[in-house]
Amino acid sequence: MSPASPPPAVPAAASAVSVVGIGADGWAGLPETSRSVLLDAEVLIGGERQLRLLPPDCTGRRVSWPSPLRPAVRGLLAAHEGSRTAVLASGDPLFYGIGRALTEELGSGALHVLPHPSSVSYACARLGWPVEDAEVVTLVGRPTARLAAALHEGRRLLVLSADAATPAAVAALLRGRGFGPSRMRVLEQLGSPAEECVDGVADTWEHPPGDPLNLIAVECRSAPGTLRLGAVPGLPDEAYDHDGQLTKRHVRAATLGVLAPAPGELLWDVGGGSGSIAAEWMRTHPSCRAVTVERDQERAGRIARNADRLGVPGLGVVTGRAPEVLAGLPVPDAVFIGGGLTAPGLLDACWDALGPGGRLVANTVTLESEALLAQWHRRLGGDLVRLAVAHAVPVGGFTGWRQAMPVTQWSVQKPSLAPESPHASVSPHVPGDDR
Repeated sequence: MSPASPPPAVPAAASAVSVVGIGADGWAGLPETSRSVLLDAEVLIGGERQLRLLPPDCTGRRVSWPSPLRPAVRGLLAAHEGSRTAVLASGDPLFYGIGRALTEELGSGALHVLPHPSSVSYACARLGWPVEDAEVVTLVGRPTARLAAALHEGRRLLVLSADAATPAAVAALLRGRGFGPSRMRVLEQLGSPAEECVDGVADTWEHPPGDPLNLIAVECRSAPGTLRLGAVPGLPDEAYDHDGQLTKRHVRAATLGVLAPAPGELLWDVGGGSGSIAAEWMRTHPSCRAVTVERDQERAGRIARNADRLGVPGLGVVTGRAPEVLAGLPVPDAVFIGGGLTAPGLLDACWDALGPGGRLVANTVTLESEALLAQWHRRLGGDLVRLAVAHAVPVGGFTGWRQAMPVTQWSVQKPSLAPESPHASVSPHVPGDDR
């Protein structure tokens, strides 16, 4: 089965590990360059399914990845150092594949990557969808709830399945989030002779589990009356389960605007309440991260449920009293304080935790906390503003304004060369504001 005169492989460093993408069509779908690398390898590492796709001509020692995979990567490759090693990957190794783990463990310079068309490319070719117009959501090793953040009317989603049970789980989530009318197509064994497509609607999805190697194409359609959740901060208050401890919609939108989340950044949400600030921080970009700190156990559970509902199940919830529980948390890019401002040492701890360029935003409705923010504003600068919102309400047969409690907000950014901490000059604890 080996080619008579294979072309030379793409040049790579002698010590590089070759990472070869392979599709469901196996050896027949590989270009000559990839075949040449696999035929020459002394060690072949991959999943059992991938290794079975290779012909007997590939005589290298075959090694299956153990489970869990990630902790074993460095040691397994080190055990075969000095051998010509090829790692098999499904499709494009650097598209939600083993290539990422290898790059993070070994560095890109240690790899010689030979990609294959991804399942997403195959799916778009079958569906006639432009690749750039489809949003990809992976559920491989991730909660199904994360799909909820991508649900918007008319959006096309490509969902990377964890196994044969994923399509039914996706259908259930769509129904539960008000997107039952959405069309679902499950594309199995893409690129292989056994390729199949199962078509249906989430509301009536009753197909039995099929092939575990599948991708789900979803055309989002919402049911009448479904609460509309936009793509920017300031979701309707009705999107949250809460006990009154909720940063209301208009103030929330203004607060997220000042926090200014950017991809990959981490937020501390101190005094989480219902978790609305942290949840909407994470919804701004899939790579944004957040940890919310809430001392009340019942509220902490409510935060976790809200996070699942809004498609950000990765939101970390720490139960305990700040500032004590802040020690040991990863360094934040921004901190929001929504409660407990007058707890001794809280502002100091949050300010000290920020690195250069970090942002701190604090909201309050009490005079005691407002006085404290005014002191910090005098020492560190930043912006001190008052946010006031009024809603039109019936007044007899007419309409008048009902003023919500005004919110005082202090925001400040840490300079590149942080000034000396103002610990000694901060006013003592003021009782009565420890939420």
